[in-house]
Amino acid sequence: MTSFSPASIFPAAINHLLAQEAWARAKLMPHAGKVAVLDGGVLAARLKVTADGMLEAAAADDAATVTIRVQLADLPVIMQNRERAFSFVKIEGDADFANTISQLSQGLRWEAEDDLSKFVGDIAANRMMGGARSALNTAKALHQSVTENVAEYFLEENPMLIRPQAVTEFTADVTRLRDDVARLSKRIEKLKGSNQ
Repeated sequence: MTSFSPASIFPAAINHLLAQEAWARAKLMPHAGKVAVLDGGVLAARLKVTADGMLEAAAADDAATVTIRVQLADLPVIMQNRERAFSFVKIEGDADFANTISQLSQGLRWEAEDDLSKFVGDIAANRMMGGARSALNTAKALHQSVTENVAEYFLEENPMLIRPQAVTEFTADVTRLRDDVARLSKRIEKLKGSNQ
C-alpha cells in the first residue's frame, strides 16, 4: 500500500498538469537540477526540476535556486487573478527560473472535465462539469446579492455605515462652516476695533 505525504502530493499534482503540456515541460528542461522553494510561512514545498521537465520533491539539503514567499492571506486573491499572482509574492534567487515559474503558473490549466471523462465518460463528465459551473455561478450570484442586501440594510434601514459621498459632503460642509466662522470672527474683531 502506497502512502502519500504532502511532499509527494504537490509535485504529483503539478506533474499531472505538466504531463499534458509539452510546451511547459520544454520551458522547464533548461532548468533541470534547479530547486524552487514555495514558502507559505506555515508550509513550504521544495521542488526540483528533472531532466525531462517534470518535478520531484527536493531533499532538505538541496540549496534553493529560487525562493518564492507568499502570504497565506493572499492566496484567495492570487487564485482569482492568476495573471497578477507574482505581484503578491516575494522572490529571491534566479530571476530567469522565477520568470519560467511565473509563465507556467499563468499558462497551466487543469482540465477537470478531461480527467473526469476517463472515469464516467465524456457526456457524463460534460454534464457534471456544467452542473458544477452552474452551481458556482449561482453561489457567486447569491454571495453578490447577500452582500448588496446587507450593505443596503446598514446604509439605509439601520444606518451603521456611511456612504463615501456623504462623508465627502459632510467634510465640505464642516470646512465651509469653519471658514464662515473665521470670517465672522474677523468681522466682529474689526467692528470692535472701529467702535473703540
